[in-house]
Amino acid sequence: MANGIAETTWVYVVIQDPGREEKILGQYDDAADITFIPFFKDRDTGQQAVLHLAKTPGRPLEIQAIIFEDLVRYATREGHLLFLLDASGRIETKMTPQGKAL
Repeated sequence: MANGIAETTWVYVVIQDPGREEKILGQYDDAADITFIPFFKDRDTGQQAVLHLAKTPGRPLEIQAIIFEDLVRYATREGHLLFLLDASGRIETKMTPQGKAL
């Protein structure tokens, strides 16, 4: 892929309500009026970055692995951009829902 992430690469996302009504946690940027899915290169980065994300109180979260191709399919269906974040929650790479670099 143009962004340097192969379709078969495992990446990590935040799952809200694991084991029940599982949903990939998305974020909304008021200033830019966009929705995006934060994802991470590894589980440890996700565990650290989740502290910096907007969350719904009382809803459990879990970092889970997903194949990048499946994440792209989900983002395309939901119409969310994809943002690769570092451990402090800063954006490393912005991508279209189809996984192409912006």
